[in-house]
Amino acid sequence: MTRQREGGSPVPSGYALVVRFTLRDTAAAQQFDDLVGQTAAGIRTEPGTLVYAVHTPVDEPLVRVFYELYADQAAFQAHEDEAHTKHFLMAREQFLERTEVTFLHEQADLSKRPGSEG
Repeated sequence: MTRQREGGSPVPSGYALVVRFTLRDTAAAQQFDDLVGQTAAGIRTEPGTLVYAVHTPVDEPLVRVFYELYADQAAFQAHEDEAHTKHFLMAREQFLERTEVTFLHEQADLSKRPGSEG
């Protein structure tokens, strides 16, 4: 199902994923957060990156959960090809115990996000 914006133009369903990082220890968590902060400046300039949200679950101080939403798969690939992303992907490994990635299919008829009102 394609949603419509006000005025009739379609809202793309997007390309989304959730990444769960488990960090080695408290020092690694701080260094990882610093790395994410440095990387975020570049991510904020990516036109196809619609949402890049970083969370720490309640009662799990050594876990970070990223929710990423891209305009489409091409926008995700453009994100992956950016120098700041490549640096993050390489530098993060020293801080991690485990990484879990889940790619998502949006259920558009059950969703609400910016641009879908109307």
